[in-house]
Amino acid sequence: MGKSKVLVVGGTGYIGRRIVKASLAEGHITYVLQRPEIGLDIEKLQMLLSFKKQGARLVEASFSDHRSLVEAVKLVDVVICTMSGVHFRSHNILMQLKLVEAIKEAGNVKRFLPSEFGMDPARMGDALEPGRVTFDEKMIVRRAIEDSNIPFTYVCGCCFAAYFVPNLSQLATLTPPKDKLFIYGDGNAKAVFVDEDDIATYTIKAIDDPRTLNKTVYLRPPENVLSQTQLVDIWENLSGKNLEKTTISKEDFLASMKDMDYAGQVGVGHFYHVFYEGCLTNFEAEEGQEEASSLYPEEEVDCSGHEGAVDPVSADFSKQRLAAEEEQASSGDDLEFDYGHQWPSVYFF
Repeated sequence: MGKSKVLVVGGTGYIGRRIVKASLAEGHITYVLQRPEIGLDIEKLQMLLSFKKQGARLVEASFSDHRSLVEAVKLVDVVICTMSGVHFRSHNILMQLKLVEAIKEAGNVKRFLPSEFGMDPARMGDALEPGRVTFDEKMIVRRAIEDSNIPFTYVCGCCFAAYFVPNLSQLATLTPPKDKLFIYGDGNAKAVFVDEDDIATYTIKAIDDPRTLNKTVYLRPPENVLSQTQLVDIWENLSGKNLEKTTISKEDFLASMKDMDYAGQVGVGHFYHVFYEGCLTNFEAEEGQEEASSLYPEEEVDCSGHEGAVDPVSADFSKQRLAAEEEQASSGDDLEFDYGHQWPSVYFF
């Protein structure tokens, strides 16, 4: 049996571009949806053209043109959607319902992977407002998929490492704290930090695997499961510096939402579930669920975002982050821990 032909929807996005790369690397005939909505976005156009040079095929279709979507999905066996679900960019989760309708009409798709990759929405029924809308909408998409009898795989269960490891999971910054940081609660809730390229690799591994058909696949490699305290300890050992730590209780953390805009409230709610409740790790996989690290033990994973990870943060990672810290120190700027600050442009939920 040959490798499936793949269509990536949202291929110019943060995780989508990595899935395109992983699909090509695994030898799949890979199509990337080219939407006219990109308009004059030269960077997205250049990225699409770079995909084409690497061997991907561009297919034009629009979410406002049902027939074009149907014709696009007819070209492939597998559809992977990576459309954004963040509230400080574009929130497009329910747009996937149009894709579901197109897949249903086309009738040829052997596997659909909707935009997930973070917390399992099926486990977030008690999530805080207003952030629970993310999970509610993902469940609407899931129900539409299953009601349409579309074969599926849901890939979820982790945080994007590049947005949570270098900054020691501090809000409103992507660089390491210079001399102080906040610890959420007792700092011992376990989270999962997975390199974005590894997320893409696991995703592509799953698409032709009969063991993942109509199942949820959790990306929780044991070596990437760390508490915030463990993460800070690793950094202090690498940097040779001890950081001043301030513990923030769950009550104070949630109270910080009061004066935030909608997007900020969503972000704090999601951080609460990850770092206070441990929602990524406080359960075992059940029937209908699989652990990617068990399915694909041959895959080496990286927690650093750089090649050559060393248990689990690489020396290269250390050098680059230390250089960033030194540059920040030389500027004389102090990090401000302002929970009302704008959130990084990535979804970890």
